[in-house]
Amino acid sequence: MKFQRHNRCRQTGAITPTGGAGGRTRFVGCQAFTLAEVLAALLFLAIVIPTAVEALHVASLAGEVAARKSEAARVADRVLSESIVTTNWSSGVQSGTVTEGILNFRWRLTAESWPQDSMQLLTAEVTYSAQGRDFSVRMSTLANLQTIAAPSGTGSAQP
Repeated sequence: MKFQRHNRCRQTGAITPTGGAGGRTRFVGCQAFTLAEVLAALLFLAIVIPTAVEALHVASLAGEVAARKSEAARVADRVLSESIVTTNWSSGVQSGTVTEGILNFRWRLTAESWPQDSMQLLTAEVTYSAQGRDFSVRMSTLANLQTIAAPSGTGSAQP
């Protein structure tokens, strides 16, 4: 009978038939992993797998927040632009909700006095949710109440 050497056996180890009637074979001098090595490998996997899963979760959250943040910035810009054009910002704090597709964005517009040049500081804060957590975007601009409130062409000539 011709036997092939098993690649995990030592040089002297080969598959040899046992003397039994069942025709069984056994490995002589083969090496295997010890219990300590197997436990060390399992401990390593127990540390690496949760860390990798958490890293994937954080990356997923960051991607979702970034995508919704750009949409929220667009909503804040639109709220500021519309409020300046309609001049309805002089009435204090306003709020509302904008729906884009399946996403809801809650906005809040506040007007504060600016210390110089009788201007108003308009701030739009848009709040949105990503994976069960709330985030917000805040945009501000200055608006001149006198030039916006006065209709064009109504100026008087001064001598």
